[in-house]
Amino acid sequence: MRFLFVGDSMTIGRAGDCTWRYRMWQHLSSPSFPGDHEIVGPRSSLYDPAADAPVSAAYADPAFPAEARRHLAGWGEGWLHMAPVIGETVAVHRPDVLLVSLGLIDLGFYTDSGQTAANVRRFVAAARAASPRVRMVLLPVIPNVRARTDAPFAAECDRFNELLAKAIADLDEPSSPLLLAPPPRDWALDADTYDGTHPGPSGEHRLAEAFATAMHQAWGLGGPYRAR
Repeated sequence: MRFLFVGDSMTIGRAGDCTWRYRMWQHLSSPSFPGDHEIVGPRSSLYDPAADAPVSAAYADPAFPAEARRHLAGWGEGWLHMAPVIGETVAVHRPDVLLVSLGLIDLGFYTDSGQTAANVRRFVAAARAASPRVRMVLLPVIPNVRARTDAPFAAECDRFNELLAKAIADLDEPSSPLLLAPPPRDWALDADTYDGTHPGPSGEHRLAEAFATAMHQAWGLGGPYRAR
C-alpha cells in the first residue's frame, strides 16, 4: 500500500524536527500494520528557516530512511496550492491513500472558509481523475494560537471544519472512500506545539495518531497507534 502525505508547514516540518510523517512511518513499519507499504511523493526536504526554503535534510533522526521522507507538503502552502498539483502528483506517484492536513494557512492568509471548502472539492476531483480508487483521510483544522485572540479567524476555522465534514459526506464513494480524521486527542497548544501552531514531539505523535485511528477504525488498516 502506497501512502502520500499532503500538508502545509505542520507536515513538512522544519530543520531539526522529527515530523509527524516520521511518527506515521514508525506506525506503518510496526507489527500492528502488517503487509508492505511505501511512502511516495515528489519532495523529501524539511523547511530551513535560515534559507527560508525547503532545502534541509536535517531530520532529528538521521536513521529516517530517505525513501520514507517523501511527501507533498510545503511551508505556506494550503488547499489553494495543492488542488492544482495533486492530479499530476497522484498520476506520477500512484498513491493508494492520501493523508491530508491542510487548511490553516488558507484561512490565515489566502481564502475564506467557503473558498477553502471549494478548493477541497477541486482537490478531491483532481485526485480521483488521476486515480479513481484513491482513498483519502482528511484532518480538520486544529486549534492554534491565533484563534485564541482573533475571534473572526476562530469562527472561520470552525465554519471551514463544518464545510469540510459536509464535503466529505457529499463526496464519499465506496470505490474512493473519504475519511474525516478525528481532531488530535487532548491537543494542548502549550504542550503539543513549539510556537502555538507547529507540532513538537508530543504533537507529532498526536497528529500521527489521528490518522492512524481513522484508518484503523474505518478501514481496519493497522492497529491502534502506539507511540515509539
